[in-house]
Amino acid sequence: MTATDDDTSMDALLHAGDELADATVAALFERGEVGTFNTLMRYVSTAGSPLPDGLPDVARDYLEATRVPPSWVDWGEMERARLFFIDNNVHISTALSFAAMPACYVVPRVARLLSMTHGLSYPSKRMAETGQFTVHLMQPDAFEAGGKFVPAAQKVRLLHASIRHHLRRDDHWDAAELGTPICQQDMIGGQMFFSMLVLDSLHRLGVHMTQEGAEAYYYAWRVVGAMLGVDQDAVPKSLDDARLFLDRYMVANMGPSEEGAHLTRQLIDLYEEVVPGTLFDPLVSALIRYLVGDTCGDWLRVPHTAWDTVVRTVPHLLNVLETIEDRSPLGAWALDRLGHLTTALELSSLTRGRVMHYAIPEQLRKDYGVSDAVPRTRRWTPPPPSVG
Repeated sequence: MTATDDDTSMDALLHAGDELADATVAALFERGEVGTFNTLMRYVSTAGSPLPDGLPDVARDYLEATRVPPSWVDWGEMERARLFFIDNNVHISTALSFAAMPACYVVPRVARLLSMTHGLSYPSKRMAETGQFTVHLMQPDAFEAGGKFVPAAQKVRLLHASIRHHLRRDDHWDAAELGTPICQQDMIGGQMFFSMLVLDSLHRLGVHMTQEGAEAYYYAWRVVGAMLGVDQDAVPKSLDDARLFLDRYMVANMGPSEEGAHLTRQLIDLYEEVVPGTLFDPLVSALIRYLVGDTCGDWLRVPHTAWDTVVRTVPHLLNVLETIEDRSPLGAWALDRLGHLTTALELSSLTRGRVMHYAIPEQLRKDYGVSDAVPRTRRWTPPPPSVG
């Protein structure tokens, strides 16, 4: 594919949405059925549950069409991804929180959209929803009857469509300049942040990963993307191709913005509130800056702290802990349990103990805001940057 072909493809993705979800949401608004849908869907939280009586027909058709994962899913690979997550859950949570989330704010149009749709002052709702969504994905029964991931994915997909609907209808978005809100290009970019960028961050932190584990984790997010309406013909299939797309996406789109800096400040304040006491508060900024790099850190106005040097020792500490885990079954068990408890505590702190519900906003309001199964061989290293 030539550079011109790449440009044409990226431009097409910038102006494409999600036809199925967009049509469903448009019909719900046209018929005045959004309130009814939201009320009834609060009772649908597990896969296989009977759909409630009175559900609008267009919503019922959508839920039936999206109730199963893609036919191409390799369930062995998904199990490897789940085991990888169990083995690295605290590290993955750290990478999601301190790298993937801030990376979203480095794309000005994404930062603008986020600031318009969930409020600058309350990023905890989106953080809690993201954390809960990821935990649902990595449960053994995620795609089985009784699992919570599929209904969550169905609702998130409609939530994205509702944001597109509002911004287009209310003329709050310059589509000629910015493309479609939550366009295919940004959805794939987000998928890269939560998969490829997370793997990059784990490597930077010194986490031991196998090639098989890294590939399985990336594969799981391809499945997630398919469930969220991402065009799979445009999604990179391998880690090498993912590197090419992520580099191209970031070079074309990243930069400073007031919204990005404001969102980052609110995110830092949120994390500092979760961290007990005040002694370790500067570690939050230092870790974000370390993982996203100084250029992005400057764009996001992440403050320099005395911890900037200290945080560079984290990979050495994690390397020691990972070595213990590699060599000792008891050590592996203890660290896995610690990771599970840490992730649970972080999610509990963000949700305040509540279950997060995904609903279609009727208007945009300011307050809306790998284990023993995979041998530890063939250590994974990220593909090199494709642009220089």
